[in-house]
Amino acid sequence: MQLDMSDIRKGSKIVMDGDPCVITEYQFVKPGKGTALYKCKVKNMVTGAQWAKTWRSGDKVEKADLEERKMQYLYNDGDGFHFMNNETYDQVALSAEQVDDAVNFMYENINVDMLFFNGNPIGLTLPNFVELQIVSSEPGAKGDTATKTTRPAVLSTGYVVQIPLFVDEGEWIKVDTRTGEYSERVKK
Repeated sequence: MQLDMSDIRKGSKIVMDGDPCVITEYQFVKPGKGTALYKCKVKNMVTGAQWAKTWRSGDKVEKADLEERKMQYLYNDGDGFHFMNNETYDQVALSAEQVDDAVNFMYENINVDMLFFNGNPIGLTLPNFVELQIVSSEPGAKGDTATKTTRPAVLSTGYVVQIPLFVDEGEWIKVDTRTGEYSERVKK
């Protein structure tokens, strides 16, 4: 399906050179003479490459045929991260590059939204918050509770996060997967 440039906005997903891309910045420019211009920054959703692109008014681009499916993380065998479709039980694998920083928050059986382009998996989206256990941390200084002092803690996935002094080793915490920061303590 072709999209006119006037239909493009920030976040629009298009196809360029056979790869799905997303518009990360969008600016409409109407010079005094000539046709209007659409100055955009484009990010390749497969490789992560970014570049600037300018289109003229009336240009057309191909809309990306993307599909999102609920998948469950199963395991990592060193060659890839394996996921199972919750409805069909089909399994797919993603490379470490495709999983990227999500590996810091993934544990067995977590449900994720996987993005497919032309039937091939290209990336995933984690839930906004995950609950992880603190496996090790240094004890906080006794009596130092008046300030917002934090200390590093290693989570069950191996990720290191800054936690408040009142949270202890062995406790469960909620972590924001978008920022990688501590959110709150969880009672289990």
